[in-house]
Amino acid sequence: MNNPLFNKDLISISDLDRTEIEFILKLASQLKNHPKAHLLQGKLLASCFFEPSTRTRLSFEAAMLRLGGQNIGFADPANTSAGSKGESLTDSIKVISSYSDILVIRHPKSGAARLAAEVSDIPVINAGDGGNQHPSQTLLDLYSIQETQGRLDELSIAMVGDLKYGRTVHSLAEACALFNMRLYFVAPEALNMPSPICDFLRKKGIRFSFHQDIHEVIGKVDVLYMTRLQKERFNTVELQHFKEQWTLTPELINQAKANLKVLHPLPRNEEIAKTVDDLPQAYYFQQAANGIPVRQAIIAALLCEEIK
Repeated sequence: MNNPLFNKDLISISDLDRTEIEFILKLASQLKNHPKAHLLQGKLLASCFFEPSTRTRLSFEAAMLRLGGQNIGFADPANTSAGSKGESLTDSIKVISSYSDILVIRHPKSGAARLAAEVSDIPVINAGDGGNQHPSQTLLDLYSIQETQGRLDELSIAMVGDLKYGRTVHSLAEACALFNMRLYFVAPEALNMPSPICDFLRKKGIRFSFHQDIHEVIGKVDVLYMTRLQKERFNTVELQHFKEQWTLTPELINQAKANLKVLHPLPRNEEIAKTVDDLPQAYYFQQAANGIPVRQAIIAALLCEEIK
């Protein structure tokens, strides 16, 4: 299989064109259905998480192991030289990249992953940098959408929650533009999608609109992409008000189109009622499981000049 991504970095979803995204999604499907347990034998992934993570870190590490590779790394920066001795990020990355074949980084500061890629001699994957980007999450989101809807083009998707600080929706909105999706942004005005992303969508001719109540869009969309209600950003009165507008319940899903699927990057708080979990529209746990084949595809694409 011809590989257009060999030896590249994945820092932003905008680093990929449509052809490259489709290549990763196709490879992920192949690896999901026909595992290659020895594809990356002898290769080493450095997992550098300067910020807490459950699904992203474990799925990257599991993906590497299931392809026959191995992992080194850390999940608590306090136990590293950067956290306890003041070592700069660039020095840390230069050293770690000399130990491994590919590096995955999560960092609380926007732009940290791009900086890491600039000083690293090996491929770097951004696993989330501040409120900026989370491209591997976007790829597994696209994979899950395609898996449930049978296509990506011309769909309607609502993104609900904290759209200002939620890096998953920033990356996803940019990717949706490649497939001419109709976007609905559901959030309080103070937490709406940032202007630079809206400007980008306008330039691409993508239709989008703003809403403050999930009831306004539930009957119009193919995919409902819920995000975490970040309690720390609201007072008690605001929190109760937004919970009423944002909380997804079985009663609300009854108003949806027959093909609706509910996605969520997880973790969730109270924005999806537990009673939704057993409904056929709920797809967020399957979505999380798709992190394995999609991240396998990303790692393999960056490391293998040719994939057989």
